[in-house]
Amino acid sequence: MTSRSRTTAPLTSLLLTLLIAGSVLPAWAQPAEQPSITSQQDGQRTIDEYRVNGKLYAIRIVPADSKPYFLYDDNGDGDFTRVEASRVAVPAWVEQE
Repeated sequence: MTSRSRTTAPLTSLLLTLLIAGSVLPAWAQPAEQPSITSQQDGQRTIDEYRVNGKLYAIRIVPADSKPYFLYDDNGDGDFTRVEASRVAVPAWVEQE
């Protein structure tokens, strides 16, 4: 076996491994479903409702004179908690059918 074939074999094996891994990774890295956002004006504030699969999990309140905040249902019990954040994640209970 020549020295060239000894270095080519590991490189070929590495390339095949990367190609196989690359074809599987997109299935693992499926992005979470994007929320449907419904906006409405209520006096001096904007209210955005966030839903996935028809399930309401967050309400973003944007007052005219202060910082926006979320009302967030983290476990699906309908009890919304105020969250001071620029965004919130889609909770696992929403994605379950």
